[in-house]
Amino acid sequence: MKRITRKKHLEMKLQSVPPHPKPKVGLEQYTTPSVIAADLIWNAFSLGDIENKSIVDLGCGSGMLSIGAALMGADFVCGVDIDGDSIDLARESSRKLKLDNIEFILDDISDFDSDDNVGTVIQNPPFGSQRKARHGEDLNFVKNACRLNPDVLYSFHMASTEEFLIDFYKDNDLGITHIFRYDFPIPKIYEFHTKEIQNVKVIVFRAVAGI
Repeated sequence: MKRITRKKHLEMKLQSVPPHPKPKVGLEQYTTPSVIAADLIWNAFSLGDIENKSIVDLGCGSGMLSIGAALMGADFVCGVDIDGDSIDLARESSRKLKLDNIEFILDDISDFDSDDNVGTVIQNPPFGSQRKARHGEDLNFVKNACRLNPDVLYSFHMASTEEFLIDFYKDNDLGITHIFRYDFPIPKIYEFHTKEIQNVKVIVFRAVAGI
């Protein structure tokens, strides 16, 4: 498939990726908005981290970030998620877009390993935006990403934890080169939500090992 050449066109393509029909509260499943996914993937592409690279998306959910990377000319993309419904949805979306450089694997990220050299890991893990969130799960994702030894890591986190995370990344031999900031809309999809949409400030670190 020919690579997309404009960010707006990427966003429009990603708008066709549907949200999870039955999100599971225990997995803190929120679909990354197409506008945020397009902006992040476009920035990663501009920094040389997507095109002709091997990409892994840990906790891929409905496949928004994986599909974005595939559309921007990744050599190969592997999306990994523990939820079978998410994997089925991601596979269907990539099939409709006729992407042949992507696959989705049902697996726990702690058990997943790649036989190939990983160029970029890009992930939007559970980052503790809700009352019943598994606090620290985003740190577990970072540790598992490091285990894959990628050239570069992009990871979403709550902006309120930035200071702590900078030290955590440093302790794990990860040098932060860029920080992207977003207002992430959380829709009213779980019974404890009281607002139709709650905007949560999130950050995405671009990090490289050993710097």
